[in-house]
Amino acid sequence: MAASMGGMGAPHRPVLLTETTEMLSPVRGGLFVDGTLGMGGHSEAILERTPDSRVVGIDKDPEALETASKRLSRFGSRFQAIQGDFKDFRQLIPDGESSASGFLVDLGVSSLQFDSPERGFSFRFDAPLDMRMNASSTGETAAELLERLPEEEIARILYELGEERKSRRIARWIVEKREKGEPVKTTGDLSSLVSRALGRQRRDAIHPATRTFQALRIAVNDELGGFDRFIRDAVDFLDRDGRFVAISFHSLEDRIVKQELRRLSGICSCPSRAPLCSCGATKLIEILTRRPVTPTDDEIELNPRARSAKLRACKKL
Repeated sequence: MAASMGGMGAPHRPVLLTETTEMLSPVRGGLFVDGTLGMGGHSEAILERTPDSRVVGIDKDPEALETASKRLSRFGSRFQAIQGDFKDFRQLIPDGESSASGFLVDLGVSSLQFDSPERGFSFRFDAPLDMRMNASSTGETAAELLERLPEEEIARILYELGEERKSRRIARWIVEKREKGEPVKTTGDLSSLVSRALGRQRRDAIHPATRTFQALRIAVNDELGGFDRFIRDAVDFLDRDGRFVAISFHSLEDRIVKQELRRLSGICSCPSRAPLCSCGATKLIEILTRRPVTPTDDEIELNPRARSAKLRACKKL
């Protein structure tokens, strides 16, 4: 899911590239896990930084893996691509690799996915409403999800995962259209429906369907399921002084990262009146980012998709 890379001929700069590389500190060498390989921009920067570093890149998307593998082929055996979900990394990491110097996850959608009409991630194209990170999987598409779920559940997904304040209105329109025998099947169908449901927007506002598309993508790919547990597992997999870096684009993702890093740094989240700590806070890490690192104005101007990115990092003690 690594965000913001263009075609191989003229690749865009990955989000927060300099900041990510500095936080990971690959000058120490060792194994680095890029849990969201995407087009391979972050992995390339790690491998270029020191000849002693190795990278295992994980991605659900076979097309992204193929593209990144070609891009990084010049590094030979120092790079290995693996298809799968980064949350399952313990089952994916090659035998013999028992720890890592650094672990990166970039939770954005890659340009390869976003700019491919047939993938159904963008309302800029009229295409089947798919949204699966791995389009060859047998998982449920966004269109199938909207055809199956009751109105209340659709509204919940749009509100909780997309922070869409008018989620109930949009859900009602979706179900009414479905009941007329006209289910939402394409990105154009959904974009048009949301635009009509929400009415006129401010001229400088984001596209009215942005939050709905984001919510459905997160739901289809279960992006938040088990994410807190993954952060704990990733930190546990690190060497002493190893670095963990997470780049999020959604407030729910960022909140999970923030809360887990606080807990792993020993900050108790239990109510002040609780007689004993039950949250399991243990000082295992040092937080390196008191506040999330965000893109500069120059980066946002070059890559508008970076505008909501937030980077948080820690070092294992």
